[in-house]
Amino acid sequence: MKFVILLAFIGILGALAAAGLFMLKNGKSADQQDGDSSQRSARMARALALRVGLSVALFLFILLSYLMGWIAPTGLPLQQ
Repeated sequence: MKFVILLAFIGILGALAAAGLFMLKNGKSADQQDGDSSQRSARMARALALRVGLSVALFLFILLSYLMGWIAPTGLPLQQ
């Protein structure tokens, strides 16, 4: 269970890093045209959409795991 959640977090952070790189990348060279910025924006939007999708999938997986009894809340004691 921890392995699946760890993989999901790594995927979320990877998609966020990829979106940041696409946003900051200044790939203008002599042979590239002005259409590069729209392609860069599309790649950034795709990476951010992947990040949101992975986050929602992780939330639903944790909710399903709780409902199936695979994980249980430990909680904090109210009185000591």
